[in-house]
Order: sequence, then structure tokens, then C-alpha cells
Amino acid sequence: MDSQDVVHNQGNLRHDGSTRQIILMLLKTKGPSNAGDLAKSLGVTEMAVRRHLNTLERDGYVRPNIVRQPMGRPAHVFGLTEEADGLFPKNYNTLALDLLEELEGDPELSGAVTKLFEGRKQKLLERYRSRMEGKSLEQRVEELALIQNAGGYMTQVEAVDRGHYIFNEFNCPIAQVANRYQQACNCELALFEALLEAPVERTECMAKGGGKCSYHIKQQK
Repeated sequence: MDSQDVVHNQGNLRHDGSTRQIILMLLKTKGPSNAGDLAKSLGVTEMAVRRHLNTLERDGYVRPNIVRQPMGRPAHVFGLTEEADGLFPKNYNTLALDLLEELEGDPELSGAVTKLFEGRKQKLLERYRSRMEGKSLEQRVEELALIQNAGGYMTQVEAVDRGHYIFNEFNCPIAQVANRYQQACNCELALFEALLEAPVERTECMAKGGGKCSYHIKQQK
């Protein structure tokens, strides 16, 4: 990120009126800093910056470190935590698409993309299978909703009648990948059927222009 980008981003943050957001941006772009340097960059008092740093530290976004200096007392330098890293935009979908396209374009790796998605499905199945053991279909559907919500899918479950449920997902964190590779949607459907141990029919799909991903789940007769 160059200096023009930093200025542009800081301008947006100032517009939002959040000094703490600007502090986070400065720590992200310039690295760990002490309260005095942050105060100079912001044009506010050091005491005001310390109040914001205390709040950010309490929330788990910054961490102070003591740095010994050649002269004078040690200085407290603040840096971002791993928790704070999640506040900044990521470009994982673009990276994933680039890697998948590389696999798809290599004649020696024919079928590698499909194998990759199948491997991911198997990994998720092994990870979550134990959470379904000993549960009724209704309980498994509720557990699946918890799993998908934790992944950012914004699920909603509707009970149509006994043994029949509609499972909706209003967000797809991997939408850009799913739009390009139908294997992602096919593997999700197969994963649902394996975890729920019941037939699952997809009736709407965001990757195909739908407003949501919708599944009908019915108890085995």
C-alpha cells in the first residue's frame, strides 16, 4: 500500500468519525508506534490517544510492548494483535481463483480441481461428523445451522412438517469461487447429505443467480 492509498483510507476513516479506526490504520501501515508519535500523526493530545489505546487494548486489538531506549525510561510501543488482523480486508477469493485456474490450465493435472473440492468435503465431514452422533434429524439440522453460521453463511431453518425442513443460507463466503466452479456447490450438497444422513434437494442457488441458497431436507422413509 503506497502513501496515497494510506491517505485515501485515512480520509475515509476520518469521515467515519472514528479515531480508533485511524489508529488501527496507522499501526497497520506504519507498524508499531508509541502514543506520542500517534498523537502527532492525528493532531490530538497524547492523553487522548492513550484513552483510545486503552480501549483498543481492552478489546484485544492492540498489545503494548516495552522497548528499552539508549537514554531515558523505556517506551511503551503499541502493535496490532492477530485479532485486529481480521478487521482489515482480505483478498482470499482472488487468490483461490488464481490457484484453481492454474490447476485447471495444466494438462498434467486433469481432474485436480474436482479432487481438491472432494478432499475439502471429506475433511469437513471428518471434522463435523462427531457433532451429529446420536442426534435426531431435527437436531442434526440445527447443528448444521450452527456450523454454517460459524462460517458466515447466515442460515435460517424452517420446519415444514415432521421430518421436512427448509434450510436457507443468505450469505456465501465463497461466492466468487462457487460462481466459477460448480464443484463447490456440489460438494456442499454432498456434505449436507452425509452429515444429516437424509436426502437433500437444492431448490435455489446464489451461484446461479438466486437470492439465497435453499435446501429441502426430508427424513428417509
